[in-house]
Amino acid sequence: MNGTNGNEPGYPEKALVPYPVILAATKGDPDAMKIVLQHFSGYIARLSMRKLYDERGNVYFGVDHDIRERLQAKLMMAVLTFKAPSQNKKAGPD
Repeated sequence: MNGTNGNEPGYPEKALVPYPVILAATKGDPDAMKIVLQHFSGYIARLSMRKLYDERGNVYFGVDHDIRERLQAKLMMAVLTFKAPSQNKKAGPD
């Protein structure tokens, strides 16, 4: 693992998703949505961890793929329904 959590090289893991990317994702841009999903992939994986058992009864922890897919779908729905403040607003009366 390179520690970038699937993000672009040089992109800090704890950085915020850029605002233009968020706006594009709210409009349904698939590339922007992919960036948002990549940003939260580590958090989603952590939330998806479950105690599993192998065929011999040994316990291990792994990602429950069904839960991961459900969380990704919920994130996509939240992004698509997000109402960002309009960029076309003027600062004040002229």
